[in-house]
Amino acid sequence: MARASSIERLPQDILEQLQTLLRDPRVSQLDATAQINGILEQTGIDDRVSKSAVNRYAVKMQEVGAKLQQSRELAEMWIGKLGAAPQGQVGKLLNEIIRTMAFDTAMHMSEGEDPVAPKMLSQLALAVQRLESAANMNEEREKQIRKEMAQQAADAAEESLRGQGMSLEAVDTIKKQILGLS
Repeated sequence: MARASSIERLPQDILEQLQTLLRDPRVSQLDATAQINGILEQTGIDDRVSKSAVNRYAVKMQEVGAKLQQSRELAEMWIGKLGAAPQGQVGKLLNEIIRTMAFDTAMHMSEGEDPVAPKMLSQLALAVQRLESAANMNEEREKQIRKEMAQQAADAAEESLRGQGMSLEAVDTIKKQILGLS
């Protein structure tokens, strides 16, 4: 199993200080490294962080931040576009985004050298199962709504056509066509 990096071994409060330093554009990575090593020395912790470890962590933070920003922009764009659309369309979009994230996570986990933890695999499988179940429930709900709307349209057509003196046989034929039974 791979050894935890010096950054991952930092106490939580010191890690948060490093994150704050790295977000500050006035602080260079060299300064952040020196400040964190100074804090570690003051607190009596023997570990030190290297410039390269801080750089790798900063790059990783920037990549995560960029992905987060991109996902926010994408969500805003689609929600703006689908804002007037039926709620089901937004739900389908969110399901697809989550499905894609689950796939990306599974691919990332399979690329690692270490075997995937059974608990993580179980949680991912459960999330996908719940997502698929929700998608199926939404699809069934949409079918039911369409069926009810067709029935209402057929009933309204029947009432209107009977009021106009159309034969029961003709009304029945039209009603079956509306309901998709012919």
